Amino acid sequence: MGKRLVSWLLLGGVVMGLLVACGGGETAVSPTVPAVAPTLPPAPATATLLPPPQITEDGEPVSPPDTAVSADDPAIDIIPLDQPWPADAFGYGIQVHGNATVGNPADTMNAVRNQLGLDWVKMQIQWWLVHPSPDADQWFFYDSVIEQAHAHNLRLMVSVVGAPAWTRAQGGENGPPDDYNQYAQFLTELLTRHPGRIDAIEVWNEQNLDREWTSPNGISPEDYVEFLRVAYETIKAIDPNIIVISGALSPTGTGDWIRWADDFEYLDRALAAGMLNYADCVGVHHNGYNIGPDVTFDAAGSTPEAQTAVFRGPFDNPHHSWSFKTTLDTYAEKVHAIDPNKKLCVTEFGWASSEGYDQVPTGFEFALDNTLEEQANFIVQAYQQMHDSGNVWLAFLFNFDFGNKGSGPTDDPVPYSIVDINGIPRPAFGAIAAMEKKR
Repeated sequence: MGKRLVSWLLLGGVVMGLLVACGGGETAVSPTVPAVAPTLPPAPATATLLPPPQITEDGEPVSPPDTAVSADDPAIDIIPLDQPWPADAFGYGIQVHGNATVGNPADTMNAVRNQLGLDWVKMQIQWWLVHPSPDADQWFFYDSVIEQAHAHNLRLMVSVVGAPAWTRAQGGENGPPDDYNQYAQFLTELLTRHPGRIDAIEVWNEQNLDREWTSPNGISPEDYVEFLRVAYETIKAIDPNIIVISGALSPTGTGDWIRWADDFEYLDRALAAGMLNYADCVGVHHNGYNIGPDVTFDAAGSTPEAQTAVFRGPFDNPHHSWSFKTTLDTYAEKVHAIDPNKKLCVTEFGWASSEGYDQVPTGFEFALDNTLEEQANFIVQAYQQMHDSGNVWLAFLFNFDFGNKGSGPTDDPVPYSIVDINGIPRPAFGAIAAMEKKR
């Protein structure tokens, strides 16, 4: 759950490669990236937006004031939860931490719905955490998050990943079960446990990476399409209104098809294998790095940021995987060549900023180049850009609350969060709250 980034020296030791597990890309990075990050500015002394959570004398958190939107308000377009999400409506969403044992799910959902004003929320469910052994049952990790999303009039998308080791002859939790029907059985258990509370399911995550899809056949788009078919037919048999999203790929450079595969190449093969027959929309991830959402990969070098950026990848080594715009535009082009009516579901996007922290996660030097103001502006611009493109159905920002639920500034998801390590909203929080949400 969340972002992880692994960096390593490629054979020969000439360049360093980056691979972001949830929404990034593998491309060559300039060897001029400093080995030691420069000194970061000190954290601001006071919050400039909403105050941190208040605590009573008994140590209990005080819930934010109830500013719930109402269907009686003519300015608010509420789509009742018992109706399918319209095909022509754009869904504004955000990913939450999703573990019910961390924080208060009711407060989280209240903030997403009534402060940020969003329609959708995303959480990731780790199958192995629910059933670490065949007889184990640990739904308490997720139950109240699912329940509170529904209670706060939020549409819920779940990304279901992580087959338990006991379902795999190879062991480990970094791939699908040997018998795809076992995944179908888990989906059945999830949906019968929470009927009517789940509106969309993303079937797996970044299956073009070996650490997400280790299998006897290796990284295989054709195997994934069969896996998707089994999941799709299971979900639709239980509730045909649930939106099925194909697992989003990790934007990457040219891969060896052992450790990772280029996402454009993988998508081509998955589409050829009939993926669109088993998906209501096509999942997409993108980590924005240190260029804006409207910058194509081949234009990055001519932007003003190219002169000052600490992280040099997008500017010195142009590649499609650096660019949010190039990635989304190309996915749409490939999908529409087969089905002009099929849309994308961007299940993870965002920009990291380390402003206000004195450390940055190793390998995330691009977070040094994004100010908090730029983070806020890029996020709002990306939402608007996706809406206006007509190519995107649902969009989920990464992330809401990993900032104060992580292990500090060096935890990979923390710089992406719209709240800081103390739970104080960053400028992006206020920008999203003020953003016009257009259907």
